[in-house]
Amino acid sequence: MGNPNLSRGRSWFSYFQYEDGRDSPSEARNVLLLVAALITAVTFQAGVNPPGGVWQDDEGGHVAGRAIYATQKNAYYIFLISNTVALSTSLLLIVSLTYRFPFHFEIWVATFSMIVTYASAIFAVTPDESVRFRYILLAASVPFLARCSIQIFNKIRSKLSN
Repeated sequence: MGNPNLSRGRSWFSYFQYEDGRDSPSEARNVLLLVAALITAVTFQAGVNPPGGVWQDDEGGHVAGRAIYATQKNAYYIFLISNTVALSTSLLLIVSLTYRFPFHFEIWVATFSMIVTYASAIFAVTPDESVRFRYILLAASVPFLARCSIQIFNKIRSKLSN
């Protein structure tokens, strides 16, 4: 892989985009797995240890171990929903890209355990009055529901076209 020839009018951005004839599906899958794993690690860590940390004492009307960021209810709510959608989307991508791989069942077990751990951490650091957890659960299910809906739509469309 040489240097991109920018004089041909191709920008550096288009040079690094996926190209069907040039890039193998295996390489693309590996890159997607790497990116998904990084997103999973970052979002999981952000949920377990929220920005600003947690209160260390019970003084001043707050509770030790609760997220400091939760004092800004709307901002914290947006953070939790966005972070949860990013985590569940990256986990869905990992599970999808490793489908029919050896140890796929173990990947499902690890993924489920990770989701339970994330939810437990969110419940532990978030004051009860700050967030309606049903919305967080809904946010976590959005990528899975969207993927299932797309699959169902494609099956119906293919049956109707035949």
